[in-house]
Amino acid sequence: MTTLSITDGRVLRPNGTIERADVLVDQESGEILEIAPDLSETGDETLDAANSLVTPGFVNGHCHVAMTLLRGYADDKPLETWLREDIWPVEGAFTAEDIRAGTELGLLEMIKSGTTAFADMYFEVPEIADAVETAGLRALLGHATVTVAKDSEAALADTQESLDVARELDGAADGRISTAFMPHSLTTVGSEYLEEFVPKARETGVPIHYHANETREEVTPIVEEHGVRPLAYAAERGMLEPEDFLAHGVHVDESEIGLLAEAGTSVIHCPASNMKLASGMAPVQRMLEAGVTVGLGTDGAASNNDLSMLDEARDAAMLGKLAAEDASAVPAETVVEMATQGSAEALGFDSGRLEAGAPADLAVIDLEKPHLTPHHDLVSHLAYAAAAADVRHTVCDGRVLMRDREVLTLDETAVRERALERASSLDARVGE
Repeated sequence: MTTLSITDGRVLRPNGTIERADVLVDQESGEILEIAPDLSETGDETLDAANSLVTPGFVNGHCHVAMTLLRGYADDKPLETWLREDIWPVEGAFTAEDIRAGTELGLLEMIKSGTTAFADMYFEVPEIADAVETAGLRALLGHATVTVAKDSEAALADTQESLDVARELDGAADGRISTAFMPHSLTTVGSEYLEEFVPKARETGVPIHYHANETREEVTPIVEEHGVRPLAYAAERGMLEPEDFLAHGVHVDESEIGLLAEAGTSVIHCPASNMKLASGMAPVQRMLEAGVTVGLGTDGAASNNDLSMLDEARDAAMLGKLAAEDASAVPAETVVEMATQGSAEALGFDSGRLEAGAPADLAVIDLEKPHLTPHHDLVSHLAYAAAAADVRHTVCDGRVLMRDREVLTLDETAVRERALERASSLDARVGE
């Protein structure tokens, strides 16, 4: 057994308290062995956490990581226009090499901002899985299936690919990769395909992840065509189970919040994307009060425009108060839980907390910064003041991914250069 000791820091515990302690990690099993003072002499390797806060690694509950190549590509448009006029056409020109380059750039960004796990919905998923294995992160991956504007043969093949990817990649990267069946949304996948493939996903034993109620335009067609709200429509097709999780949930009414709470289905809140695309304000406080598990996600870098969960936490806290018209809504401790334990629970990961026996997924935040001084309430600082650049070290599954801002599993310069090259090539191809 080789051990890692994170020393001389302050540790955020699952109950929201903070204590001065060291964290001892079994690097072979990837688990935390002990959290206690004076463990610095115990570890074979050490990470200095002096004047720092040791937190659970952040869990990005919903993103499209390869879309880093489209950061700043098209801004300041409503969702439907943005997708149909800009994003879907350029995505149609993506190659596997583009997706690999964009994924590596996104993984680099996540490691540098303390994210240790994420859920990703995209295509060319084997390329994404291979990049995840190299980078050392934990991920739940799936192929996004879309059937609208396709003939029946193409639609069937695309939906089958989502199921095949879920079957083939589950457990990859020494168990750090899990999978889900991922219909893109309730309005972009025909009901006949949901009715055929959701039971197959259940037989396979994987969860289902999809966009739902992101905009009013995703609600109205379902109500008009089927006579029920979107989440009632989803429930009728077996898509609201405890292992399932949906993205956004902006325009849910009280009946749908009740369905989520009763089913145990989780919601991933993406406040920055929802604000930028003017999709609306999700009723996060009402969902939490109803007992719905709510996690946090960045969505893609094309609509955010970064993958920092610390930025997302601040946005979630601020927008949650505005939506509820209540300054006490979505408080600091709650939003930090959403970015760690909430997202982890939604994705089925046994992470998001620091205690003996938990996976050693953690981040170390440098507190010696003007914007993090004084130290009245460090949980408040995480929610309202900390930034990606404050992350000193990142550890996933007991492996040090970043030490003193140097990423050890990816070549930062090479990753950035490849991303720039692929983005330039993509511009040229789309412009032809």
